[in-house]
Amino acid sequence: MTARPCLPWPDARLRTPAQPVAAITDEIRAVWADMIDTMEAMPGVGLAAPQIGVMLRLAVVDASDTRGQALRMANPEVLHASVKLRSHEEASPNLPGVSARIERPRAVTVRFLNAEGETEERDLVGLWATSVQHQIDHLEGRMYFDRLSKLKRDMLLRRARKGAR
Repeated sequence: MTARPCLPWPDARLRTPAQPVAAITDEIRAVWADMIDTMEAMPGVGLAAPQIGVMLRLAVVDASDTRGQALRMANPEVLHASVKLRSHEEASPNLPGVSARIERPRAVTVRFLNAEGETEERDLVGLWATSVQHQIDHLEGRMYFDRLSKLKRDMLLRRARKGAR
């Protein structure tokens, strides 16, 4: 498969909610394979299909130490989230050169269609939970910096524009 280019911010597709996946097909599996190659090339711990211009509710996450453990998800949704929060420095290949500390639930239960087309529920903790929430934000047309205050968000975007020159 192939690593694909990530859309540059502020491409309008990054603000557009992705379409649900009706069934897991060979075409969907090929997109997942490209997404994993793209994630590994960054390197990163997750990627959502809209980040590469594919407007489907597809995400991959691999927060394992060894890599090669990518979770392939279609139509992921959080069923339960822990009250306890976890702070993590988040970034996006769509807006390179900047990052921000974001607080999200430390653990989540996620339901999704897996690579076999079966509905699966997974309990994820730590970086796995953070990354899947980050990818679901992308599927909803949100970026991690939308979780910042207006002041911090404006500062981050100004820093990104300066770095792009």
